[in-house]
Amino acid sequence: MTETKPAAQPAIDVRYVANLARLDLSDAEVNEFQSQLASIVEYFDQIRGLDVESVEPTAHAAVIQNVFREDVIRPSLSRDEALANAPEHRTELFCVPKIME
Repeated sequence: MTETKPAAQPAIDVRYVANLARLDLSDAEVNEFQSQLASIVEYFDQIRGLDVESVEPTAHAAVIQNVFREDVIRPSLSRDEALANAPEHRTELFCVPKIME
């Protein structure tokens, strides 16, 4: 099977894009960006030609996973010890300043 080369992409109008972005570019900058954009489009054409049928879609290039520690029950403060550290408390509750009217 022969590969068909994609049709040549039309040149990106740098002045038009610069106008949309409200940029005032000099002629030298337009020429520089035009050549850079052309090489970027050419690179995308190379990528488009790759066979990716057997590649699974992923959200990330590398495997990302959370590292969880074992959930181990450990001794902690009793309710009375925790409330003893509070500036103010009523029965079994911490008292905090009112933040909303």
